[in-house]
Amino acid sequence: MSVAEVLILVLMLIGVVGIVLPVLPGLLVVLAGSLAWALKEQTTLGWVVFGLSALVYLLGVGLQWAVPGRRMRRAGVRTSTLVIGVVCALVLGVLIPVVGLFLGFPLGIFLVSLARTRDRTEAVRATRHALHAVGLNILIELATAFTLIAMFVVAAVVLTPA
Repeated sequence: MSVAEVLILVLMLIGVVGIVLPVLPGLLVVLAGSLAWALKEQTTLGWVVFGLSALVYLLGVGLQWAVPGRRMRRAGVRTSTLVIGVVCALVLGVLIPVVGLFLGFPLGIFLVSLARTRDRTEAVRATRHALHAVGLNILIELATAFTLIAMFVVAAVVLTPA
């Protein structure tokens, strides 16, 4: 691998960190790495890999919206509840750096569900469904990112002549 390819791989790995710690649009950063490689290579292989990466990216994003969202709708968790959970995560993330992000989301979901239903058991159930959906969303995004990285590595190391 050339120095440029190592830097592109580092960029992609930064994207993976952005998926786990939602500071960057992680999956988009990984896709940007694939585009950077295609622009560097200026070969048919580079553009084919980027095109396939864009397709896998779109499939991953589609799965992120379809699978967890459908499960939460079935469980009765409203989109507005999730939005308030994200807002709480952001507010607590500012007030209590790092830890606040992870505490704010479930706390916001729980409080909104409790206010809506007046039933603590139902609020806990809604919070659990939301957390499972977020976990599934992260897994889908990570699987998509690792697929894009694998496509890049195979193309850059195996398929590209030295």
